[in-house]
Amino acid sequence: MRGTGPLRRAGLGGQEKLGLDSRREDVSSGPAKTPSENAFPSSRVLAMNCGSSSLKVALYSFGAGDRPTLTLTGKVDRIGQPEASLVVNDGATGQQTTLKVDVPGHGEAAGHLLDWLQQRFSVGQLAAVGHRVVHGGQRYSAPARISPELLDELRRISPFDPDHLPVEIAMIEAVARRMPELPQVACFDTAFHRQMPRVAKILPIPRRYDRQGVERYGFHGLSYAYLMEELARKAGSAAAGGRVILAHFGAGASMAAVRGGKSVDTSMGFTPTAGLPMATRAGDLDPGLVSFLARSEHMSVEEFHELVNRRCGLLGVSETSGDVRDLLAHEADDVRAAEALAMFCYQAKKWIGAFTAALGGLDTLVFSGGIGEHAAAIRSRICDGLQFLGVDLDPARNQRHELLISAEKSRVAVYVIPTNEELMVAQATHRIVSGRSS
Repeated sequence: MRGTGPLRRAGLGGQEKLGLDSRREDVSSGPAKTPSENAFPSSRVLAMNCGSSSLKVALYSFGAGDRPTLTLTGKVDRIGQPEASLVVNDGATGQQTTLKVDVPGHGEAAGHLLDWLQQRFSVGQLAAVGHRVVHGGQRYSAPARISPELLDELRRISPFDPDHLPVEIAMIEAVARRMPELPQVACFDTAFHRQMPRVAKILPIPRRYDRQGVERYGFHGLSYAYLMEELARKAGSAAAGGRVILAHFGAGASMAAVRGGKSVDTSMGFTPTAGLPMATRAGDLDPGLVSFLARSEHMSVEEFHELVNRRCGLLGVSETSGDVRDLLAHEADDVRAAEALAMFCYQAKKWIGAFTAALGGLDTLVFSGGIGEHAAAIRSRICDGLQFLGVDLDPARNQRHELLISAEKSRVAVYVIPTNEELMVAQATHRIVSGRSS
């Protein structure tokens, strides 16, 4: 492998043509493989999920059915921080490997992960790579095979989400330079919400911006699609076809109202910054703050973007941490931590009430994400006072993080379902490259 460092090896800094077409040459890995070498003897799919400070991968093997076997998982966490690490788990043996890594950015993280994988698996053992892509704009409402034209569209709409799309494009380019003949598929987080009613998508701004694609898109769609599949599998098709509120609570937090299996509204908007207060994102704010801070503190557009995405939310209110675990540990003796948690739970409760109105009632509430799956206290506080909607938790079930945590008397079924975005990416990618989906 040519190059002297992860950034060089991943090919993130050059302008050479990408290997998104089988006739192109791989400029970083030597001559292109022959067709016989790329016959994909196995059905392994690598799913990549790039977060704001992490990069996760999962390698799946597909057999006769659509549900695959997890071979391994890997994660580079705390990108850009001194304590960054690469953790890989073997799905067969359960063995975990942890390495301290120097990853100032996502390019270096991609280099470390691809290096580690290529030491153990040859290109011919992979059928495809699938990517979670946060934003698909108005054009993409389903997973799509990555082409130069698709990449051009992602570059065009990068201003829609400058925190995610440029990094995700870089990941796609990195894989293409390493493995130029390997098919890649983009799976869009916005796709789940593309069929929302017009009244839920339109923003109250001059119509000319609507024609430019400025509308409510919604995010966490891969997670929501997975949760709806799991809800149908575990609670039955009737539950999944009813009036459902999905709560994906992690560092990024959002909620979605679903009726008849279709998204009808969601808390995030044109960008993932909107909606609920999150770990470091502000959520919904008075737009007048933009001009106020520009006048009073001479704050630039870039500084405001940095503020509302990285220094607000739970971190901003607590002044200590955006991690719910830290805040729960210190709320008893730190009023700032207590207020941050109270704010989050209060806003989540308001969204449940609003979405219940939009749905015309509520049958099922699902918690997921790192907070939703593991913070029983947060679930309890959010649901407290919602008895008038028919929400009653069973404290013991909730504390044990059971699948069904609502009480027998509850009119609304409340579930805790772990999400799995990487599995959704792998399944969609496999369907496309195997010719079962277009």
